[in-house]
Amino acid sequence: MFAQRQIARATQRLTAQARAQAQRRFASTETENSFVRERRHVKEHAGPTTANKGNPNSGIPPALILAGANAYMLWNEHWEHWSHMPPLEERVEYPYQNIRTKNYQWGDGDKTLFWNDSVNYHNKDKTT
Repeated sequence: MFAQRQIARATQRLTAQARAQAQRRFASTETENSFVRERRHVKEHAGPTTANKGNPNSGIPPALILAGANAYMLWNEHWEHWSHMPPLEERVEYPYQNIRTKNYQWGDGDKTLFWNDSVNYHNKDKTT
């Protein structure tokens, strides 16, 4: 009984494989239709443009160097602009700046987590 079941399954598998191969052979035609001609034309046309691309990563290091140089120049320009401004203590502090409803848990309770002493200034007594 077991051997008969194995043989039946094997013959089904073999006939399915043979049928698939036969269908593939009959489905493919030797004649060339318009779709195949168009695809072949596109492939031949695109061949020379894609063949000599070289390494696609070859442009990355120069781009990084140029971007870094640009960022460095903008950084220096930004700090040059800050040097022309009045000192932090003399700048006007408006009521909407540095609003504190309660003290922070760190430090003296007045400085935020991202406080930068060269840019940020908060005088509790001074407003407008």
